[in-house]
Amino acid sequence: MLLAGFFAGALFLGLLVGDWVYFIRLTPDAVRYGCRVATRPDQWPGVTLDTVRERFGPDGILMLPHGVAWWYPDLSQIAIRPQYRLFSRKFRTAWPVKGLIHVSPHETALVTHCVKRIPWSSALITVIWFAVVLLGSLTFVVQYALEGGFTTLGAAFLGIGITGLAGMVALFGIVTVTLSYRLEDSRLMQVYDELRAVMTPPSSS
Repeated sequence: MLLAGFFAGALFLGLLVGDWVYFIRLTPDAVRYGCRVATRPDQWPGVTLDTVRERFGPDGILMLPHGVAWWYPDLSQIAIRPQYRLFSRKFRTAWPVKGLIHVSPHETALVTHCVKRIPWSSALITVIWFAVVLLGSLTFVVQYALEGGFTTLGAAFLGIGITGLAGMVALFGIVTVTLSYRLEDSRLMQVYDELRAVMTPPSSS
């Protein structure tokens, strides 16, 4: 039994690490990998597809101050992500965000549509955690009520207190996820703005 638990834990950890490693890759097979969480439409005035090709060069890779961008000319797409350095001193969360920018020429501007994604493991663990907290709390309240837990004043206060504690745990989780996502999203948007500044002529930015 212990060996089975150890194997299951090792397998889970391996899948988690594999998910993150595949997520941060910017190869054509991995660029669309991840759970879609948001989109951002935009326009880059004075930019054409030829401008994009010139900025990226023959290798299709553009290093930015806080990230990296990868140009896929056959797909008219640009993948971006912040730099993920091993043992970095910069605080990182469990919800990293990367972006895939779809570009299309339109008159005097380049229309862009940035799709933001997080790792599937981050999305699934978050959903499972909230489901356990909410379903566990609901199950407790129902069982407590069926067993007559709310028939006396003292027992009712106890049930309400435990339910309130579960609500605080859920609220803490919501705040943590929200702040972490905003932090990671701001990092991605910093890379996006750096890429936009490189592509857009100074007179049009």
